[in-house]
Amino acid sequence: MALTKEENASLVKKYGKSAADTGSAEVQVAILTQRIKDLTEHLKKNHGDNAARRSLFILVGKRRSLLKYLADNDKEAYANLIASLGIRK
Repeated sequence: MALTKEENASLVKKYGKSAADTGSAEVQVAILTQRIKDLTEHLKKNHGDNAARRSLFILVGKRRSLLKYLADNDKEAYANLIASLGIRK
């Protein structure tokens, strides 16, 4: 369920400003989105896993707050990010 180092590095390379840019909101949203997709697939197979369901809700809340920050501060980057990740907004 956890992201591998290679998956994480590819997300940083794709959405970050440099290879070491792990702190920008775009990179964090991309990583959270991938983790949310993985947890969603896990929950489709394991309906009773309430700990994973709670973790999913926490991740969605974090992503939502980062997206709100990005929408308030850089609308163009926000629009590009949700389009490339396929997030509904």
